[in-house]
This record gives sequence, C-alpha cells and structure tokens, in this order.
Amino acid sequence: MRFYDFQPAPSPRRVRMFIAEKGIDIPSVAVDLRNGEHLQPEFLAVNPFATVPVLELDDGTRLTTTAGCRAYIESAHPTPSLLGSNAAECGRIADLIWHIEFNGIMAIAECLRNSAKGMRDRALPGTVNYAQITELAERGRSRAGRFFEVLDDLIGDDPFLNGERLSAADIDAFVFVEFAKWIKAETPANCDRVINWHQRMAERPSADL
Repeated sequence: MRFYDFQPAPSPRRVRMFIAEKGIDIPSVAVDLRNGEHLQPEFLAVNPFATVPVLELDDGTRLTTTAGCRAYIESAHPTPSLLGSNAAECGRIADLIWHIEFNGIMAIAECLRNSAKGMRDRALPGTVNYAQITELAERGRSRAGRFFEVLDDLIGDDPFLNGERLSAADIDAFVFVEFAKWIKAETPANCDRVINWHQRMAERPSADL
C-alpha cells in the first residue's frame, strides 16, 4: 500500500492525520504540486484527476478522494473509530465533515484559487485550466470568516466535535483553521471555543504532520 501526498496541501493532510491517529504506518510518495508533477503523464497514470491524496492498495486499486481513503482505512483498521462506532455516530460525524468541508475548507480554497497569482488560470484542481473569478475569491473569504462562528457553535462545551472522543470531524476542522492562514484569516477573538479546542488539537502528535 502507498499513499501519494503533498505535504502542504489540506486534503492529503486530512488523510495523513487520520493515518497517524489510527496508529498505523503507510509508506508515502511525495508529489510536487508546485512544480506540476501531478500534471505529468507518470502521475496521471496513477490518478487521471491530477489530485492528491491517492491511496494505492496492495491489489492496485487507487482511491482518489479524502473520503475514499479514510473509508478504506477505517474499515481495515476500525480501532480507534474515527468515523463513528454506531449508526448515530456515523451519521453525526458524516454531517459534521460535510459542513466543515463544504462551508469551511472549500470556502478557503475558493478564495485562494481565485486570488493567488501562482494559481492564475488554475482556479480549479484537475487537468482543465479555469480562469480566476475575483468575485468568487471575495465570496470565499466571507464564507470562511463566517464559518469560524459556525464552528464555535458546533464545538459547544464538549472536548471534541462529536463529544468526548476525537473523530475525523476534529481533524478536518483543525485543517480548516490551519488552512485559513493561507488567506491570512485568523480565528476571531470572540470564538473562544475554537481557540481552546484548537490548542488541544495542536498538542496531538498528528497535528505536526
């Protein structure tokens, strides 16, 4: 099994932290997105969508999304559970992940990819070039700023988003807060729950990956 990774990017980081919290070791292959390695024929043969993460299984199957990689790992290594240990938990954590990804992480990506000079004509990942749209960058920044407040409410008074135990939702929310720094968006001072929760998450060994 091999894990295709790009250290700075948020999506592979979500899987990398997941792997670490499982306490397992999967050999990794670095893909240099900055220099366009993901657009070269060698990598396109691995993943024609030209994105990371990719989890290559022992039988040659390649999983090309964060959700697919983590679903496989959770099934193959169910303890500790990070996607839910019963039907209610599975549903709740899936809900949280969707909101964090769509309203948080994707909002930052929308801002970044539509404003960064290095991503001109690369406003969407993949093999097709798309022009940047300034209005989408502005909307993404606004959405990301709003999501800090939403996340503060979601955390509530529990140690983790799903209660007493860490889940993949916490990993994704941590990546959101870290990724927000790419657009110079910091946690608002009035979001005390996010600040305290983020400090706890930052102390975990997986946060350094």
